[in-house]
This record gives sequence, structure tokens and C-alpha cells, in this order.
Amino acid sequence: MLTTPDPGPAPAGEDLLRRLAPQVLGALVRRYGHFDAAEDAVQEALLAATRQWPEEGRPANPRGWLIRVASRRLTDQLRSEEARRRREETAAALTPRDEFVAPPPGEGRGPAEDDTLALLFLCCRAELAPAGRIALTLRAVGGLTTAEISRALLVPEATMAQRISRAKRRIKASEAPFGIGPVGLDSRSYGSEGSEGSDPEQARDHAERLSDVLHVLYLIFNEGYTATSGGDLQRADLATEAIRLTRAVHALLPADGEVAGLLALMLLTDARRAARTAPDGSLIPLAEQDRTRWDRAAITEGVALVTDALTRTPLGPYQLRAAIAAVHDEAASDQDTDWVEILALYELLIRLVPGPVERLGHAVAVAMVHGPRRALALLARLDEDERLAGHHRLEAVRAHLLEMAGDRPAARAAYAKAAGLTLSLPERRYLRFRAAGLAE
Repeated sequence: MLTTPDPGPAPAGEDLLRRLAPQVLGALVRRYGHFDAAEDAVQEALLAATRQWPEEGRPANPRGWLIRVASRRLTDQLRSEEARRRREETAAALTPRDEFVAPPPGEGRGPAEDDTLALLFLCCRAELAPAGRIALTLRAVGGLTTAEISRALLVPEATMAQRISRAKRRIKASEAPFGIGPVGLDSRSYGSEGSEGSDPEQARDHAERLSDVLHVLYLIFNEGYTATSGGDLQRADLATEAIRLTRAVHALLPADGEVAGLLALMLLTDARRAARTAPDGSLIPLAEQDRTRWDRAAITEGVALVTDALTRTPLGPYQLRAAIAAVHDEAASDQDTDWVEILALYELLIRLVPGPVERLGHAVAVAMVHGPRRALALLARLDEDERLAGHHRLEAVRAHLLEMAGDRPAARAAYAKAAGLTLSLPERRYLRFRAAGLAE
């Protein structure tokens, strides 16, 4: 488990440790292999940091300190087996001593040399089941807990724990080489199956692997933008890291429309970050946000990315999501939002991705164009989707639509139910506030 342990009342930089964990794991896997053993070693290094740093002070190079400690733990483990010892000695003979502590990303290293990015592609290998790839990557790269991953993917926590364990065993058994590999080195790898000189099977494998990478980055960003639990609405470190890694993938595949679409979606969404919370940390809904606080540079970049992608590449879900975000961001006020255009974009999106989250967004757009009663009928169908059973989003949207329809008692009950389902304290306070405002 690569999330930062609870160090008690004097944490050793919990956010810093969470951010550094995938970088340290990537450095160890790149150098030694042995994903499963490396993960255990990183966990031990994180525990050591939580104990030592509060007493001895944070080191000048926290990342290098963690890599050294984790490397010692891992090499001790490898030396316990004869075959592992020979492999370690061979690797050590080929690695210059001055490269023992890998430099942080961005310091003289291109995207292809980014250990975190390489770790991302390693976890999305074809030999893993698709569900296992995504779960393992969210754990290793995103630093999310099993509970957070299960909520993000709408899967029971016990099922998610089994998926992660199976994926780790497959990685260990495969002895897969560390690195980005052919994915990303040449954007032509993603050409049509009938393109000259292409290998159809390899093209399908590359496309599937890239799809998983993008999905993981999207989920990491979502957890950063709206945390599924805890006292803070946002985890800016996760959102920022997701954007950084997506930029790196875009640099490798500049012609891929979905990569550009995902980067645009993140920029357009993250542009609202400063306006989403009040000084006391309480949630401010989109309709009530001060749009002068939105990041106009990020909006301009995001709009340019999605506009270019829509005009020159096949239509994809991330491009459509980014286009919806762009319509919101370009509106001067909530009243000026072009909901007819948003509804048209959602109609296209649910044809490509008829998932529950997409259909929930579509229902909101229907309410804004055709009225809440029609949208409530759509929610009744979503009640039958087990993936949304017990999820606060469905009840929160239902409450909003009932309030729009003038059914205050039912809206109040739905807000209260949604508040009881969410583990996010800011969302819970906001939902309770809305319920209280509808009291008779």
C-alpha cells in the first residue's frame, strides 16, 4: 500500500509523502524490477520517514532519502535469495554510482525518462486484466487507498482488493521490463488496423493500453478535484500530478485526439479550482462561483486543445467531456450557459459511453432544457443500475431536480439522504445546508 501512513499528531509531510511515493516506486522498479518487493520496500521507507522526520527534521532531498532507504530495504530482501543476489550484483555493475539517486522529474529528464510515467505504463500492461490494470495503477501511481479506488470505480471494496492482489501477482510473475515501451514512442502505432506496415494485434494492444492509461489519469484527476472522503473538498496535489502526467503523454502522442481531449478536460475543469471553495473550505456550486477567479490562461489552453482535436481527429469521449466543460467555462454567467449545446454534446457522449455517470450528467442537461420532470423520469431508470446503488451523486441530483420542480419535502429528504451517503465532509455540509433551507 503506497498511501502515506498516519503518523499521528506530527505528520512528516503527509501530502509530500503521498506525492513522492509513486516517484520512489518508479525509481526502484526501473533499477531493480521486482514490482511487488519494491512496493513493500517503498512502504517501509514511508513508515521510516513518518517516524524519523518529525524528530530529526526533513532531509534536504526527501525524494533521494526515500529512494536510498527503500533501496536498502529492497537490496536486503534480494540478498536473502541466491538468484536475487546475482541479479542485484549484475544491475549494480551496470549502474553508475552518481545515478543511484535518480533526479526529480523535470530536472534534465524528458517525459520518456519520467519514472512515474513509466510506472504508469508498466501497470497498464496487456497481460493484466483491464480491471486489474486500472486498479493497480490507481494504487501505485495515484497513491489512492483501496476504499478510494472502489468508490471511484463503483465496485465493492473487497472485490477491488482482490483485483489489486491478482494484478500484483501477475506483474511479479511476468518480470515485465520497466519503461514506456513502444507505446508513445511513435504515434503511428495507433493508426488504423489496415494502415501500411502496421501490426493489427499490436495496434489493438497499444490502443487498449493507452485507453487504460488515460482512464487512470482521469480517475486520479477526479479524486484530486473532488475528494471522495475527508475534510477537504479538493486534493490539489493529485489533480496537479494528473495534469503533469497527461502533459507528458500528450508530448509523446501529440496527434492523438483523446490525449489532447483529456488534457483539455483537466485544464478546463481545474481552471475553476480557486472559486470552488469559500475561505472556510465550504463548497461553492458551479452556478454560484465567482467566475473572475477562474484561471483564464488554463481555459484558453483547454479550449484551443479541444477545438483542434475536434477538427482533425475521430470523435472520442474525452473530447466530448472537454467540449462540455468548455461551454461552461466560456459562459459569462450561469444564466448565459448554452444548455442546448451541452445537451447535444451529452447526447453524443452517452452514445459512445452509456455509463451511469454520463447518463447522470445527461439528465441534468435534460432538466435545464426540457424541465425537471422529464429528467426525473431518467433518474428512475438509473435507480436500477447497481453501480450507483448507495452513491450520493444520484440522490444529490435527484434532490436538485425535485427542488427545481417545486417538491420541497421530497427534495429535502433526498438532500438528507445524499448527505448521509457521502464521505466528503464539505459535500455533506453543503447537502445538509440545502436540506435545511427547504425546511417548512
